[in-house]
Amino acid sequence: MSTQTQDQVRDHGFDGIQEFDNKLPNWWLWTFYLACIFAFFYWVHYHVLDTGALPAKELQQEQEVYSAMLAEQLRKSPVNDESLTKLMSDPVTVKKGEAIFKNPAQCATCHKPDGGGLIGPNLTDKFWIHGGKPTDIHKTISKGVAEKGMLAWESILGPVAVQQVTAYVLTLRNTNVPNGKPPEGKEEPN
Repeated sequence: MSTQTQDQVRDHGFDGIQEFDNKLPNWWLWTFYLACIFAFFYWVHYHVLDTGALPAKELQQEQEVYSAMLAEQLRKSPVNDESLTKLMSDPVTVKKGEAIFKNPAQCATCHKPDGGGLIGPNLTDKFWIHGGKPTDIHKTISKGVAEKGMLAWESILGPVAVQQVTAYVLTLRNTNVPNGKPPEGKEEPN
């Protein structure tokens, strides 16, 4: 071996393997040092002083702003077949409606979490007792059906939540879940 290579090899070895003792490149060392400094200030800013919002908190704040804006739009918009059909294509509205629907103290009690119907009718087929148009579904949810034992949910949930539930129920139509209740009412086209 040459003298130059011999100087770079460490004195110790393991299983006959020796390693070089080369210095790391300066650009790598500076990158490492700057990352450590950045990490310290990041930790102080976000965790010690709590002067910045972490990404999960920022996302939650943005979703709350979006939800408030959407709720304001829903309050101002007229309730008609076109607006309700448009709502069912908004994933945030449908997700909120699904959360309300699947709450055991609300819709899921009578219609099952999948909408297949338990005490209440099956919402996943194309048969509807009180009409299958979006405005009919909205009216049934908001005003209720006293003779069938369905509450008027608008006074409990509010008009925005009723529109969200309506959007979710519209996504359930014609999905025909297994073990759903037999058809009731008359067949409605999409």
